[in-house]
Amino acid sequence: MEALAVEWLDAFGVYPDPVERAWGLATHSADFSCRIIPDGDVEVLLLFTEWNYWANAVDDWQDSGSDEVGTGAVVEHGVRLLRTIEDPGASVLPDGPMTRALLDLVGRTHAMLTPHELRRFVEGTRDWLLGAAWRAAQAEAGTMPGLNDFVAMGPLANGTRFSLTWSDAARGDRLPAEVLCSPALTALTDAAGFVVSADNDLFSYDKDDHLEPREVNLVNVLARQENCSPAEAVPLAVALRDRVMVLFTRLRAQLENGPDGPDGPAGANGELRRHLAALGHYVAGSIAWQSRAPRYASPRNRHELPLAEARFAVRFADAPSFAGTEPPDVPALASWWRQVRD
Repeated sequence: MEALAVEWLDAFGVYPDPVERAWGLATHSADFSCRIIPDGDVEVLLLFTEWNYWANAVDDWQDSGSDEVGTGAVVEHGVRLLRTIEDPGASVLPDGPMTRALLDLVGRTHAMLTPHELRRFVEGTRDWLLGAAWRAAQAEAGTMPGLNDFVAMGPLANGTRFSLTWSDAARGDRLPAEVLCSPALTALTDAAGFVVSADNDLFSYDKDDHLEPREVNLVNVLARQENCSPAEAVPLAVALRDRVMVLFTRLRAQLENGPDGPDGPAGANGELRRHLAALGHYVAGSIAWQSRAPRYASPRNRHELPLAEARFAVRFADAPSFAGTEPPDVPALASWWRQVRD
C-alpha cells in the first residue's frame, strides 16, 4: 500500500524537493491508514491512504510557522478546498502539483463513494479545516484557550469523521442516517476523536515545543489552567484522556449490546457492530502508528532528516489512571455522559 501511494505522490510531484519528500513519507500515512482500516476493499483503502499523505502535506504547511500561513490564509485555502471537493470543476485553487493531485483524489472519490458517503466525507473535511482554522486563530492572537473551549473545538482538527467515512466505505457498510447521527453514536464518535486527539497532542508535543507562543494543545492548555509546567501537566492530560476512554468503553458496550443483551432484539446488527469495532481500531491503530512514525519520534525541530528506526517506548498500564465513571467538570465533555444508561 505504501509503495503504491508513494508512486502516486511522486507522479504528481507533491513534494518539492528530497528533504520535503523525506519528511512527508515520515508521516507513515500508509501505516496509519492500514491500522485503522485493517480489512476491506483494497482500492478504497489505497485512495484513503493517498488522501492522508496529501492531507499531512497540507497540515505541515499549516504548522510551518511561516508568516504567510496566518488565520486568513488557512481559512481561504480551506474554503477553496471544500468547494473543490464538492464541485471539482469550480476551478477555485491555483494550478500546481498539490492542486493537480487534489483534483485526481476528488475525481476518484466522486466515482467511488455513494452520495451519502461523499457528504459524510465533506463534513469530515469541514471538521478538520474548521479545527485547523480555530487553532491558527488562537496561535495568531497569542492566546491559550481555556480547557472547555479547547476540548470542544480543538479535536475537530483531528478529522475523525474524515477517517471514519473511509472505514465504513472500505467494508461496504452503510448505516442508516438515524443510527449514524443518533445522539449516542455521535457522542461515542466525539469521545473517540477526543482520545485520539489527546494521544496526538502527547506524541507530537516534541515536534512543536520550539514554538512561541506555545502550541495550542491539551498539555499546554492544562499547564496554563493549573499554572504548572508542561511536564507537570502531562499526567493531568493522560488522566483526562483515560477518563474519556472509560466513558468510550461503557458507551460502546451499551450500543453493541442494547438493553436486552447481545442476543436480544435491541442488540446491534452486524453493520453497527462493525462500525463500533472500527472506532476501536481508530483509537488503538492511532497509538500504534504514532509510536512508530518518525514524524513524531524524530521530530523536524531536532533532526535534519527523519530517523527511519525512531520509536517511542510505549508502556501499557493495567488500569486507567482515572477509573471513576462520573463526568468531569468540563461541560463540553460532560454532555457525552448523558448518553450512558445507569
